[in-house]
Amino acid sequence: MMTPGKAYLSSHDIRPLAARSDLMGAWLMLHCWGVIVAAVTLFALWPNLLTALIAVMLIGSRQLGLAILMHEAAHNALFRTRRLNDHIGQWLCARPILADLPAYRHYHLTHHRYTQTDKDPDLALSLAFPTTRASLKRKFTRDLTGQTGLKQLFGQIRMSIMLAGDHEAMEAASGDFAQTFKSPRLLPALPMFLLPILVMSLLGSWWWGLAFWLLPYLTWFQFVVRLRNIAEHGAVELSENPFQNVRTTCAGPLARALVAPYWVNYHLEHHMVMHVPCWQLPKMHALLLAKGYGARMRVAKSYGQALIEAGWHRRGA
Repeated sequence: MMTPGKAYLSSHDIRPLAARSDLMGAWLMLHCWGVIVAAVTLFALWPNLLTALIAVMLIGSRQLGLAILMHEAAHNALFRTRRLNDHIGQWLCARPILADLPAYRHYHLTHHRYTQTDKDPDLALSLAFPTTRASLKRKFTRDLTGQTGLKQLFGQIRMSIMLAGDHEAMEAASGDFAQTFKSPRLLPALPMFLLPILVMSLLGSWWWGLAFWLLPYLTWFQFVVRLRNIAEHGAVELSENPFQNVRTTCAGPLARALVAPYWVNYHLEHHMVMHVPCWQLPKMHALLLAKGYGARMRVAKSYGQALIEAGWHRRGA
């Protein structure tokens, strides 16, 4: 079901929550890219290993932020008009992380229509959970050491070469790539991905672009994407129950800075009414609680609790 929240919230409830704002959309874009600039500036002013690590983590989290804002644009919720959502969502959100907004929109709306059912294209991401602590450690190690990122990047390059000129094959492959915020059409996105690398390297040392765009992309970005996926749909019900087939995760200031930017942690609320802008989701959360639905909602107190539910305390290979 595309909008299960209509069964629990009235049109009077939903209408003000669904109001979009060009001003807020512009602020979110400015904030996301501003944090990236601030992270590099931090290292420029105090160059040491600690500030470099902080910069990598902040930039990787904002690369996820760009994916989240692309997701907002896919729902036409970032700006008021489809034109702004399409153009800014594609050029300033999707392409800098080698993604493609139209492909992602098509795949993602299918996920909303068939959440946690056998037709859900994201089901493969959640079926592996709950797993074991050893399995989670292996996954996180691959992410943080760049193995996941390199594997996906080389796969993207290989697929772009193999399917060049075959439009139907590209379309068929786009869903699998969109699942991890990737586009099978690498070449159109490449200039915008390389632009931050070039700018950083020109303004600083030659290696800054590699250290503060490519490295976060291959490591911390992959880690937080996986953590987000686990928290949202890992170890939840395989059903159409909108209170139990998705999870909202409470996030404090540190988690919001490094793991869950732009209210992405309010995932249950997002699935209730998918076109509500991300900055309105805390209000929807409070409204659902006020209407007495709190006991029915799957809410983790932290990302640590979400990992426990996904199998962190389970022994095994």
